[in-house]
Amino acid sequence: MVLSRYVGASVKRKEDPRLITGSSTYVDDLKIPGLAHVAIVRSPYAHADITGIDKSAALAQPGVLAVYTGEDLAKILKNDYPIIPEGDTGHSHYKDRDDEDAIVVPKNRPIETRRVRYVGEPVAAVVAETSAAANDATAYVEVSYKELDAVIDPYEAREDGAPQLYDKVKNNISVREETVHGDVASALNDAAIRFEVKIRSPRCHPAPMEGRAILAQPDPILRGLTFWSSTQAPHWNRNEIAASLGLSQTQVRCIAPEVGGGFGCKIGGYPEDFIVCAIAWDMKRPVKWIESRSENFLATNHGRNQWAEFEVGADANGRMTALKARILLDSGAYPKALDLAWATWVMSAGPYLVDNLDYVVEGVYTNTMANGAYRGAGRPEAAFYLERLMDLIADKGGLDPTEVRRVNFIPPEQFPFETLTGEVYDTGEYAKALDHAMEVIDYKTLRQEQARLREEGRYLGIGVASYVEICGFGPYESSTVRVEPSGQVSIFTGISPHGQGQETTFSQMAADYIGADFEAVVVHHGDTATTPQGNGTMGSRGLAVGGAALMMSLDKIREKASRIAAYILEASAEDIELVDGRYQVKGVPGRGVTLQDIADKAYSDDLPEGVDPGLDTTDFFRVPEETFPFGTHIAVVEVSPDTGETTIVRYVSVDDCGNIISPNLVTGQVHGGLAQGIGQALWEELHYDNNGELITATLTDYALPKAGFFPEFESHHTTTTTYLNPMGAKGIGEAATIGSTPATANAVLDALEPWGIHHLDTPLTPEKVWRAISEASA
Repeated sequence: MVLSRYVGASVKRKEDPRLITGSSTYVDDLKIPGLAHVAIVRSPYAHADITGIDKSAALAQPGVLAVYTGEDLAKILKNDYPIIPEGDTGHSHYKDRDDEDAIVVPKNRPIETRRVRYVGEPVAAVVAETSAAANDATAYVEVSYKELDAVIDPYEAREDGAPQLYDKVKNNISVREETVHGDVASALNDAAIRFEVKIRSPRCHPAPMEGRAILAQPDPILRGLTFWSSTQAPHWNRNEIAASLGLSQTQVRCIAPEVGGGFGCKIGGYPEDFIVCAIAWDMKRPVKWIESRSENFLATNHGRNQWAEFEVGADANGRMTALKARILLDSGAYPKALDLAWATWVMSAGPYLVDNLDYVVEGVYTNTMANGAYRGAGRPEAAFYLERLMDLIADKGGLDPTEVRRVNFIPPEQFPFETLTGEVYDTGEYAKALDHAMEVIDYKTLRQEQARLREEGRYLGIGVASYVEICGFGPYESSTVRVEPSGQVSIFTGISPHGQGQETTFSQMAADYIGADFEAVVVHHGDTATTPQGNGTMGSRGLAVGGAALMMSLDKIREKASRIAAYILEASAEDIELVDGRYQVKGVPGRGVTLQDIADKAYSDDLPEGVDPGLDTTDFFRVPEETFPFGTHIAVVEVSPDTGETTIVRYVSVDDCGNIISPNLVTGQVHGGLAQGIGQALWEELHYDNNGELITATLTDYALPKAGFFPEFESHHTTTTTYLNPMGAKGIGEAATIGSTPATANAVLDALEPWGIHHLDTPLTPEKVWRAISEASA
């Protein structure tokens, strides 16, 4: 028996003191003797051939040590680097290479030698004694270009005769995912409600507080290289760098110190990672590169950026009978994350029963920065489309949007539920979350208030969104638990938390499941030399997968600890129970020992027969299937017809992530996700001009939301456990982002209903809303 004192309790985050006092260490805080600095020379053209590079003037500048071109780097690196992580090759978009219709996935060089494909692409690297000297000298590297026609519009990019980014990639097509099920044409013809709509999911930027950063130095002990990187997946980066330099994985060490935000954009290697490591290896000295905010906008992956065209059919009750979708994904200039197409496609039906589905997602390369993971990574787009469609069905049919969702939900008794894209939803009670959200916000009264205010000339909007998302990706995760001789516990995990709070969560689990001292547990992560091989932190997998690996280790530690406790107490191991941190004999509360007592015995020469010395274990949890958290969000906004400005009046989120280990951390994840999702709905969008120049390249031009823009969020939960891991927990890190964008957009458009405005593309900026009202009024 294990009684929970910490699991499920609200405790203070163990990580916070060092973070809020500024006493922790980020990459740029590292100072190493002999450190040199790297600055990147970037292409001013979106598409051009490189005809020559003269580095002599730059080499003559004070403090400059070296200038590296793509040709120089090619002599150091053993191969072109695979931007796509090797673990992604299982997705269906990688077709048989013997198939004549196969989509070729190009590889890229960290510094291109022949052709650049987006503004900001590296063309040379300057190494100097100081960062200022390196940056100044970039202006003296003379690069000659022959400018080529660029293609920015993804619709134009896939047309015959459009500029081709890669010679072997036909029509710039990067990826394709599709499902056809049932008779969509007949269902559309028979539908009582039928409409077509085009929906845009805007290009956004993850905008982490800390940009990308890397410091690399030769390591004589490893006879290789150690590098520090602001990354979400240190083992992935270690493996990629080792392969590129022709070194074994034991010769390369990656350390992720504190990481100031990632949101998906720090998954996998970037050109600068390979550039810095190659230079350190070649020059035999430490070198560092720190990304500026302008570089972050230009050269760190963007997110979302899809166009979606739909034909929808529904019966008179709002039950969707047919869905036809043609979605175009702008992949940008290179294959940073082709699985975004898969992530949208696989969640095409969301929490709803769809009998007839024709759903195609196609990606295309353009002369813009690569599209990659951004909090939710393909799943927010799928949910956004569905929730807009649900509201449009309600509009066309004169129905309440909550009832339209209710009649379309997958019933609880049908779980586990296999979707038309082949995924198996583990558990779900979607109506329960909807009902709870409606109860909290008093939906019926709110609708009455809305009608009353409209008579006064005030325009309240109520937006509902129900979502389900896929998370807890594999293929595995790792854990090492070591109880020291003094009884303190060290946990080593293959995930790489950077704000998610697993140092706290894992300590709570260790306290309850093996009797560890919560305050004394130390969680180690982010160092490939000390942690077991893992897959990092992304896709809301930290607890659902990393925590499951930890539970395997804790179970083994508790089993061995119980045997040693039984030996000490002269009892049977089967009679030992863990109560309030003490191993005691069942029915005899006074007879017990602590984990410290057990550890002291475990490292002695006095052990029971068949028990080896020590108290530690390393375990790997293999993911059987992904988990599917869900929820319903309701946003209430007021729109000013005079200015188009939207004020968020209330926001209620009801998220179901299974069993909750640490309520405070879940609330924090929800609040952060809401801010990013609402920001996308109302303010955020990146823009390129027709020449491929990014015109929203600073925080002056790119509108990130501020805290004062939001009300006090009302975060609630239902609990539907999963059978896929021992905690019964699902992910929460991306859920709020997925639910909040459609809820907010639906709320604004609900407020605009008196003008007959049923759809506008996000972001719903004041100018866009004001113009729509003005045109409708005219």
